[in-house]
Amino acid sequence: MPTRWLDQGAIQALPILEVNTRQQSGFVEMLFKEQVADRTNWRAMLKGEVEPLDLRAERDRLLNTLADGLGQLRSVHGEDAIRTLDEAPLQFDYPVAVFPRKVVSHNFDKQPLVEGILQGVKGQYLMFDTGVINLRKFTGYEISVE
Repeated sequence: MPTRWLDQGAIQALPILEVNTRQQSGFVEMLFKEQVADRTNWRAMLKGEVEPLDLRAERDRLLNTLADGLGQLRSVHGEDAIRTLDEAPLQFDYPVAVFPRKVVSHNFDKQPLVEGILQGVKGQYLMFDTGVINLRKFTGYEISVE
């Protein structure tokens, strides 16, 4: 399972294509970017305001919409180079006791001391009663926890 899904706080995922090379993956990603936003509304995600999708229906819609582009990629790289998968959707739960009503970000560069009660962990975020910390943003920082 790609840790990126969990790291970004995904509540569900569905593998839909498998490719032979990283380059082919990039071509497929560029094609899908025409239809799917590449950004997450992280504030809504941290508030728990993201509605689940019917991922199988969305997969079918995307594969139908992008059929010509996928066909072109297969004609260049080989019919078996880009394979459609038939996987079951995955669901993810995170240990969150209380979702924040308003998302306030803590920043160690501006405020080196952060205090609060940990109320949840979602993806790369620690959720406190005083705000949230994006742990990836502070990779390489030395911190202590008391």
